[in-house]
Amino acid sequence: RFFTIHFLLPFILSALVFIHLIFLHESGSSNPLGTPFNNDKIPFYPYFLTKDFLGFMIFSFFFCYLVMFFPYLLNDPDNFIPANPMNTPLHI
Repeated sequence: RFFTIHFLLPFILSALVFIHLIFLHESGSSNPLGTPFNNDKIPFYPYFLTKDFLGFMIFSFFFCYLVMFFPYLLNDPDNFIPANPMNTPLHI
């Protein structure tokens, strides 16, 4: 039972967040101060969507560049020591 709850809880929370965002998008957020607000809003599409997509593409190209041209950049130097079956490593 404990495992089942821990397995299902992220899916339930994701569904609740999605439902919350749908309702928030439909009705809009309230103004707790009661002051008039400016309706000069920038729409999500195409401005923010293209900005986020451009950032994602730049990150993807940078990540692919590191993976393709410098695959051992972040490896531990101990991984390059050849294995010696006659000697046990000190860290074991």
